[in-house]
Formats: sequence, structure tokens, C-alpha cells
Amino acid sequence: MERLTSVLFSCLSIASGLASFALCLAAEFKKSKKDDLRLEGKRCYLPRSAAVELGVLGLIFLTVTQVTTNLLFICRKFCSTEDITSCKLRMPTLSCALLILSWISFGIAVILISGATSMSRSQQLGQGWLDGQCYLVKDGVYIGSAMLVLTALGSALGSATVVARSRQTEEKRKVHAQVQE
Repeated sequence: MERLTSVLFSCLSIASGLASFALCLAAEFKKSKKDDLRLEGKRCYLPRSAAVELGVLGLIFLTVTQVTTNLLFICRKFCSTEDITSCKLRMPTLSCALLILSWISFGIAVILISGATSMSRSQQLGQGWLDGQCYLVKDGVYIGSAMLVLTALGSALGSATVVARSRQTEEKRKVHAQVQE
């Protein structure tokens, strides 16, 4: 049963990570362009772009990816279902480094996607995004976010794999020690 749950959650993590990646790429192509910007003296107007919805969905899928990957693979690997009272909080160095990389990538991606999505909203004449000025999302911001999504997904899955393999190795050692007695 534990194996089935792991497979289901890993499929959910991978699917939501790839969906977030695809949504970020789509937002890059749907974001506002220079041609959409209208100037009236010193005041500007920028219509709402489709990147808003794509960015919000990308954030939702990214969060689902990060939460499911970390909850299932990391937290459940610390405690054995056989003996919950002997929970050991040991994590290999590589697994810890990958987990930290996952959270750093996640945090930077959230900041980039949130900022770019906020800038893609309608910027009314004279109001703008900040200080009454209109701002456009630079080329490559959503693509960079998409790469960070893949980095967060890959490093979280890599961390979980390292934890699972070290646990399997430890269980094999226990079996060999019992057989040799």
C-alpha cells in the first residue's frame, strides 16, 4: 500500500510540475508586448494580458508540486510504518542539499511568477503598476521561472530518491546482520 501511495504522489508531483512548466512557457508568449502599450503624454495604459491567468495557475501547480513532493517523499521516509515510535531524523548530506536547492528554486520561482503576473494585469491610464508608470515583463522572465520549476521538481524528487535508497540499503544491512547471527 505504501508503494502505491508513493507512485500516486510521484505521478501527481510530476504531472503538476510539468503543468506549471507548460503554463510558464505559455505565459511567456501571452504576456503584454511593447505594441500593446499606449502612451498619452506622460500617462500610459496597458491592457490585461492572458499571462495573468496562466501565471496564477502556474503558481498553484508549482505549490502543489512542492508540497506533495516534500510531504510524501521526505516526511514519510523518516518514519517506518512498522515502528512509528522509533522515528530517526537522519538525512544524508546529498539529500539535504537537494532539498535546500528545491526550496530555494521554489522561492525564487514564486517571486518571479508573482511579480510578472502582477505586472501583466491591466495598468489603467495614469495609474500604472508602480508610481503611475507602466511596466512590461522582460523577455525570459517566465522562461526562467519555468526552468526554476523544473529545478525545484527535479531536486525534490532527487532528494526523495536519495532518502529512499539509503533507507533500502539500511534495511538490507539489518537483514544481513540478522542472517549472520
